[in-house]
Amino acid sequence: MSDKPGFLARRFQQIAVAVFHAEVAAAGFDLTPVQYSALTALRAHPGVDQATLAGLIAFDRTTMGGVVDRLAQRGLLTRKPHPTDRRARTLEITAAGADLLDRVEPAVQRAQEIMVSGLDAAEAAEFLRLLRKAVEGCNALSRAPLTPA
Repeated sequence: MSDKPGFLARRFQQIAVAVFHAEVAAAGFDLTPVQYSALTALRAHPGVDQATLAGLIAFDRTTMGGVVDRLAQRGLLTRKPHPTDRRARTLEITAAGADLLDRVEPAVQRAQEIMVSGLDAAEAAEFLRLLRKAVEGCNALSRAPLTPA
């Protein structure tokens, strides 16, 4: 195994996605981590446009269109004309989307716990603290930086 941070970050991402999918599917839901993040961000920030949503979850703006399309097709979010920009649409989570988030949350929480199950509670807290610090320190270097609300 490599001790390089890039390799370990990629492996942890692979594991995190696999665990998320396994727990969410086992609970009977069809939802990706990005879709979950998008719906969660829309619940916290209703009425944002697609570009803003992409920034809120640090996701590629171009690829965000497909995510929004799939969520809209499933009735989990709505798109409405933007009040000041004719080219943009505002996005809002629907009641069905909010209900899905509420119902899937226990599975998502289990997935988060499994991801750090190799650590004791103090180690998990320290791991998350250091991971946040590393991510925040390099945010501007990302092709899809996190943009705070």
